[in-house]
Amino acid sequence: MTQYIQNKKAHFNYEIQKSYEAGIELFGTEVKSVKAGQGSLEGSYVIVRGGEAFLSGVTIPPFQTSNALKGYDPERHRKLLLNKSEIKELADIESGKGLTIVPISMYNNKGKIKVEIAVARGKKRFDKRQTIKKRDSDREIRRTLKTQ
Repeated sequence: MTQYIQNKKAHFNYEIQKSYEAGIELFGTEVKSVKAGQGSLEGSYVIVRGGEAFLSGVTIPPFQTSNALKGYDPERHRKLLLNKSEIKELADIESGKGLTIVPISMYNNKGKIKVEIAVARGKKRFDKRQTIKKRDSDREIRRTLKTQ
């Protein structure tokens, strides 16, 4: 399993509750671009409309700008491939208050590009401070253990 793109801020900005694996509908040049590690998941989210799930806010530039399709939009909505039951769950979650659906990473699974999406609740400022404090204390503990 090769990981192509990762949303590094997702675990810092959100409290992850449940994750799903979804396929994604991409153009050929987008597939090459993702496999080259180009693109960004930061600031993106999932919306459910008309019984379908879409990934919005993801930036995937064309692999070669000279061969790009005319009128290509690198931030277009991309359809996610999920089961009907999963789409219904996500629609119920999206209509609820305080929860959002964010992509965590894009990776390869048996030759297909998959997206890991997660139901998440946004962290408050003090939660983020606690995360930073815990990370720093763990780092200090590892340093002291390493020198002993």
